[in-house]
Amino acid sequence: ALRLAGGRSSCEGRVELEQEGTWGTVCDDGWDIPDADVVCRQLRCGRAVRAPGGAAFGRGHGPILRDEVGCAGHERHLWECPAAPEHDCSHKEDAGVVCSEHQEWRLSGGRDGCAGRVEVFFRGIWSTVCNSSWYDMEATVLCRTLGCGDALRRLSFGHTLPGKMLYMCGSLQPSLAQCHWTFNKSAPCYQSWAAGVICNG
Repeated sequence: ALRLAGGRSSCEGRVELEQEGTWGTVCDDGWDIPDADVVCRQLRCGRAVRAPGGAAFGRGHGPILRDEVGCAGHERHLWECPAAPEHDCSHKEDAGVVCSEHQEWRLSGGRDGCAGRVEVFFRGIWSTVCNSSWYDMEATVLCRTLGCGDALRRLSFGHTLPGKMLYMCGSLQPSLAQCHWTFNKSAPCYQSWAAGVICNG
């Protein structure tokens, strides 16, 4: 089994794999984009955008299960890639990945991080969010994800960033990434404004 830990979504974080019932980490010696690509594809998270080392997502626990990983980039699973049998690493060298399907959010232009225009980082760029389906449910999911409480008011702005994201949440999900979303589809975003929100936090 393979997972990412310590990130802001299931498509970003410290690389952890399970061997004989124990979770462990991967050392960053030789860790690069082809290695990270294999991880992202295996987790259905698209392609690798970054392959940070140096425990960028915090230090892991347990054994260090791989060192000097040398994927070509086309392997289906991380354990198919060649790696050193022994390691000379500590957890301050834990390897991480940021995949293209990772989403993170911010509110910009407000008085603090809990108010402003909604912007989403996805596939390597910051984009705005269409207000065609931006209701209290979607706004509250975002406010809670950002640690800002609940949605107090919804606002509208102009679109000035390259991409447009649309979210539809049927229920209170842990994050907008778990709601139904579409990226850069013109029809549902036609004549929309960029969504904004003031959270009560």
